[in-house]
Amino acid sequence: MTLATTAAGGRQPWWHPDQLARRGSCLRTRGRVLSAVRAFFDSRAFVEVDTPALQVSPGNEVHLQSFATDLLGPHPDDHSRLYLHTSPEFAMKKLLAGGMARIFQLAHVFRNGERSATHHPEFSMLEWYRAGATTAELMTDCIALVRAAATAAGCRRFSFRGRNCDPFKDWQVVTVAQSFDEFAGIDLLATAPDPAVPDVALLAAAAERIGLPAHHGDRWEDIFFRVLLERIEPNLGDGAPTILTDYPVSMAALARPKADDPRLAERFELYACGLELANAFGELTDPQIQRRRFAADMDLQEALYGHRTPIDPDFLAALDFGLPDSAGIALGFDRLVMLCAGTDEIADVLWAPVATA
Repeated sequence: MTLATTAAGGRQPWWHPDQLARRGSCLRTRGRVLSAVRAFFDSRAFVEVDTPALQVSPGNEVHLQSFATDLLGPHPDDHSRLYLHTSPEFAMKKLLAGGMARIFQLAHVFRNGERSATHHPEFSMLEWYRAGATTAELMTDCIALVRAAATAAGCRRFSFRGRNCDPFKDWQVVTVAQSFDEFAGIDLLATAPDPAVPDVALLAAAAERIGLPAHHGDRWEDIFFRVLLERIEPNLGDGAPTILTDYPVSMAALARPKADDPRLAERFELYACGLELANAFGELTDPQIQRRRFAADMDLQEALYGHRTPIDPDFLAALDFGLPDSAGIALGFDRLVMLCAGTDEIADVLWAPVATA
């Protein structure tokens, strides 16, 4: 926690010596994991990049809330609206279009409306991209990177909220469809006869049968996430890390469809002890498809929340110029440190948590 109650009933700030001492072991673990991450990428000929947090668009994920500010120029009427990025993804993909082949970044990213034991409004995201690579190669990266972090931390087993996970065991790889069948008894792909427009009534009926009735106004995606969060995620990464792969194509706005099954997207997520750690894509490179997906997502955002996030025209220009076939992944660095340090609270691994008045 960022604050603790003193014997006198007051509150200690995060910088109080007692609070720093309490978090000291976790913070030292953070430093060791950070060194291991940089050594990992250096040994594989990746270039570390550093892109601005201020962007024309913070990202276009429908449900993420961003922080906005105004960039002022030397004249009173010289100003423009910018956003703190929710991910460095767009800027890093522009570097791929510019000819960079292997890049990584440990970036501070910003997401409004998110604060809990595992969420923070400002947190560290580790992203890396490989031109000419596949998601299978990113899976291999993940296994080696997580094991390197655990080794640097002196950690043989992850523990989180009573669950245990050994990153040195063979990792589990399971498809989204398999997980819905095994843990929820739902044939997920049967609820999407049109992969681009899944049938909400079919998934609602399936969820009703397992005791998760749909709410008024639910979309297919809403029911999907309710089943995932309540019935599936708690079982992922139990005993060994789990890679959850082959998402329905409607669930991956920035990923390309699988060549051998266009119902699915080249996307996977990584779990340990039921905690989501990473999200990976085989990157979508078709600019026309990307434009249509962005437009549809922003229409949905406006319908749900009453506003639209700007689309970065420079990112679309980079796609028009030519983004190479590539794969990329975003990993929650603070969550990885949490597992290595054996804490259930993200604030324990942050040097200076975001303060509130």
